[in-house]
This record gives sequence, C-alpha cells and structure tokens, in this order.
Amino acid sequence: MHGQEESVTTQETSAATSDAELVRLAAGANSACVEFLRDLVTLPSPSRGERLACERVIREMNELGYQDVHVDGLGNVLGRFGSGPRVLAFDAHIDTVGITNPSRWRHDPFRGVVAGGTLFGRGASDQKGGLAAVVHGVALASRLGLPEEATVWAVASVNSEDCDGQAWQFIVNETKLRPEVVVIAMPSHLGVCRGQRGRVEIEIDVAGVSTHGSQPERGSNAIYAMCPIITAASRLHGSLEATHPMLGKGSLAVTAVSSRSPSLTAVPDECTIHIDRRLTIGESAEQALAELRGLPEVQAAAAEVRVLHYGAASWRGLSYPTSKVFPAWETAEGSPAVQAAFTTAERVLGRQPRLHRSAFSSHGCATAGMFGIPTIGFGPADEVHSHTVNDQISLAQLEPAMAFYGLFPQIYLGLSDAAKAKG
Repeated sequence: MHGQEESVTTQETSAATSDAELVRLAAGANSACVEFLRDLVTLPSPSRGERLACERVIREMNELGYQDVHVDGLGNVLGRFGSGPRVLAFDAHIDTVGITNPSRWRHDPFRGVVAGGTLFGRGASDQKGGLAAVVHGVALASRLGLPEEATVWAVASVNSEDCDGQAWQFIVNETKLRPEVVVIAMPSHLGVCRGQRGRVEIEIDVAGVSTHGSQPERGSNAIYAMCPIITAASRLHGSLEATHPMLGKGSLAVTAVSSRSPSLTAVPDECTIHIDRRLTIGESAEQALAELRGLPEVQAAAAEVRVLHYGAASWRGLSYPTSKVFPAWETAEGSPAVQAAFTTAERVLGRQPRLHRSAFSSHGCATAGMFGIPTIGFGPADEVHSHTVNDQISLAQLEPAMAFYGLFPQIYLGLSDAAKAKG
C-alpha cells in the first residue's frame, strides 16, 4: 500500500512539473502567437481566396520547425511533428465569411485592432484565433516531448464557409491521412464540444409564366406562387419532432429568395428559395426532402425540391464536387477523445470546463459524421461573435488554448492506451 501511495505521489509530481513547463512555454509563445493572429486577420481569406493566408501559415510552420509542411491538391496547409504510427490531427479552417457593410464595424475588419485585450477583425473568432493557437500549440507539444508512437498534424483547412467538410473529405479520401482522433479549434470559449447538429442545403424552385408587367393577369407570377411555400416552410419548422438528448431538435430556415425575369417590367417566370435545414441525430437528408415535397403548397405549385451540390474550384484551381449534406455527429462522453479533452482542459484551466454541443456546423460533419473519426472541439473565442460585425477574440484565451493543444496528445495517448488495456 505504501508503494502505491509513493507511485501516485510521483505521478502527481511529474504531472505538476509537466504542467508548469507547459505554462511557461505557452507564456513564452504568446507574443509570437498574437503577432501571427494579427497577420492572419489582415489577410482577407474568403472561401476559394485563401492563398495569401495559406502562405503565411506555411512561413509560421517552417519557422516553428514543423516537418513535411505542404499544401495539398485542394489548398489545405498541413504540417506535422513526430513520425509514429498513432496519428492525431488538429484542424482550424482559414477561410472566413465576407464583409457586407464595413461602415457597421466598430473597427476596420482587416486591421487586427487590439483594444482592451481584445482583437477585432474578420475571422478573429472563426477560426483564425483557433488556427494561430493550434499552430503554436502543436509546436509546444513537440517541445514538451511527444511520445515516440505519435504523429501530430496541424491543418489549416479551406472552403469551410462555402462547404463544411469538403476539406476533410479530400484529406481522408485523396491523401489517405486518417487520424485516430481530430481536435477542431472551433470558437468554444475554452469549453469542450462533443457534437453538433448536421445540415443539408436545399433549394425549392417554382416556375411561372412571364408576361408584361402592365398585364400581370396574362401570366403566372412565380414569386406569388412561392409565397405560400415560404409560409408552409415556416410552419414545418415549428412542427419538427425528432430530438436528441444533447443536440436537441433540428430546424428549418429560409435563408435566401431570388427570382428570374426578362426585365423589371415583366412578371418573373422563376422563383427560388434556399433552405438551411439543420439535422439532429436520427434525421436524414432524405427525410428532410420528403417533408418538404409532401407539403400541400409545394405540390400545388408543382415545385422542384433538390439538394444543392458544390463544385466551385478552390484557390488551387481544383474542383472537388460534393453534395451539400453534412451529417450530425456525437462523440461519446466516455470515449478516450472526450475524456482526454476534459482532463486536458481541466489541467490547463485549473477548473472543470463546460462540456457542450456547438450551435454551428464544422468539419466534424466529415471527420465524425462521414468517417466515424472521434472528434472534439476546443478553441479560444466565443461563437456568439462569429460572422458578426463585432468579430473578436479575447487574447487572454490564446495561452490556455495553446497549452491545451500542447498537452492533449500526451493525455489522449495515455487514456486510449489505458482503455485498450482494460478492453
């Protein structure tokens, strides 16, 4: 019994020493991480326009001593430490949504203004802050000492805002990199995310008959025909019943309306709406389509209901077509991935982290939803600021985020080894 107590004490002392070293390393990397983040924010990187930001990531990885730094065929930037058989990956997407009206911003969205310990700018929260912390945090993992069996990849992925999961579909299917666990640096406010709803993007088309606007009764106005369908879609949202203990219910929102007409003095002969249908576990894209096609208003208008497909060329010029169907996913609370994330966060934060789902979608729809790779989310910044005119990140969250990414490989490999031994 006395020997066991000494062993526990030795382990605790070793962990405390490791944590102290990690804190020191993260503090030492902080200024470089902030500078890197500011550079990223000053480089506009909309989906399919990420080249300059990707080049900046390559420079940072090379300066930090990453191995095998490269850009894949789609445009994702990858770099690694280690060469063992146990492969882990940290992901953060580098692309951002656009800017509609710069005058509404408190600060220039591309200057990386720091005020009161907060950095403002497009992409600061989603996910350039997470990316900067990942690139420096994975480098800390190497300095802290990676287990010999580990290979740890950091990935700056592209096209997420245009097409969630496409980047990881390409990575897994085309480059054959298939990690055993993926950590996504989503803006989780330093909480551990273990699941997200999925989604499917749907369009509904209604056809009309064009005629001169001065004699509308001679034609059939496609916009008028679409109006009851929009109302029915809103009604359908309120009647969705499928639910999940963690992810809750799905949802439905009409997010765009467009029409086609020979001119502004002619009745439109086509109207299209775009629907963002969020899927909970237990729902499918086929079910979502069937619900919409079954609406009496859709049938009365003989409307076409279809899933969108994405085939736009990436910044590397590659088209990698995929349906815009993004499955829901959940990583079990008792899994090594979640337990390691919880333990790691608790050690770097000095408190228990929040364990939750994210409201948004991420590349987890591919890593976990399509490929079944255990996936968790952990990152700096708060998702409430994502895609807003106050896009921001608290710089105080960078150090604990870096520390998390630096410590996670050790914790995860230890827990997964212990789980296998028990099995």
